[in-house]
Amino acid sequence: MLEKFEKFEERFKELNGLLSDPAIISNPTKLKNVAKEHSDLEAILKVFSAYKKTISAIHEAESIIADDDDQELVEMAESEIAESRKKLPGYEEKLKLFLVPKDPNDSKNAVMEIRAGTGGDEAGLFTGELYRMYSRYAEQKGWKVEILSSNPQGIGGFKEIIALVSGVDVYGGLKYEGGVHRVQRVPQTEQSGRIHTSAVTVAVLPEADEVDFAIDAKDLKVDVYRSSGPGGQSVNTTDSAVRITHLPTGVVVTCQDEKSQHKNKAKALSVLRSRLLDAKLEEENKKIAENRRKMVSTGDRSAKIRTYNFPQGRMTDHRINLTLYRLHEIMDGDLEEIIDKLSTEDKNIQLQETEA
Repeated sequence: MLEKFEKFEERFKELNGLLSDPAIISNPTKLKNVAKEHSDLEAILKVFSAYKKTISAIHEAESIIADDDDQELVEMAESEIAESRKKLPGYEEKLKLFLVPKDPNDSKNAVMEIRAGTGGDEAGLFTGELYRMYSRYAEQKGWKVEILSSNPQGIGGFKEIIALVSGVDVYGGLKYEGGVHRVQRVPQTEQSGRIHTSAVTVAVLPEADEVDFAIDAKDLKVDVYRSSGPGGQSVNTTDSAVRITHLPTGVVVTCQDEKSQHKNKAKALSVLRSRLLDAKLEEENKKIAENRRKMVSTGDRSAKIRTYNFPQGRMTDHRINLTLYRLHEIMDGDLEEIIDKLSTEDKNIQLQETEA
């Protein structure tokens, strides 16, 4: 294992040189790729450096014990060894996780689709709250959120909202959010104070470009019509809304948020391409071991993954049995701890499969 990290150190030195190479600096695409690899390796080598320093501290302390007659120094050295050995398992675990092959889609942008499920208007309201939660999280990460399509409901919230989240490693940060999110609370419209349970489905798809998934124009049926708002009233006087049907699969995408038909068509094609890529990836993922798919599902939107209980201020992620009593902060976008634990659990399972 150590040899692999020593090779990472050699590659890191190479990248340091490339970052000052005029040929790389003058090529934005190459510079971006080199800078990304450099950043990834820097995080890995930071842990590796701490690991090596801890090993070195143990060896130095052992030398003191073997060669020094000063009882006070020996006791200090023994204490140093005990403290250092406590740190080693944590470093070793982190280093092992770094060796888990990275999902090539992790660095992509993500198309996030949030839809109201069971629960009527209350589900629609929670759809809007989840969109806000993810928007706040994206803001904290320095990501950009762009609404591709939305279907607002009259009392607030959305029947459906689709957004493109762009930035660094977006899909890798959001892919574990796919599934059924259940909310338990007293609805605003409820007079008797009874707690209701509603559900919202979330799908997170890696953004696909034409290189990832080419679409033949002859496979598309494109319809245009006038946009409509909540209640069905027309919000545009031109046929700017677009509906695209992918004939081979029957997948339908609509977009009416822009006043320009051209922009709506471009957004609809982006969503369609990502949905088709996701379907392809989901088929491939069926080859993954059953225990992993049950533990941390990145594609099964029929699975209940999380419960938000407002009366108790509690969030429970059912895949990893994680319960946190800080629901207000979570709904305000504080998702880092949850996503980190899901990612770590997924990597641990992959590591176990590799070692089996």
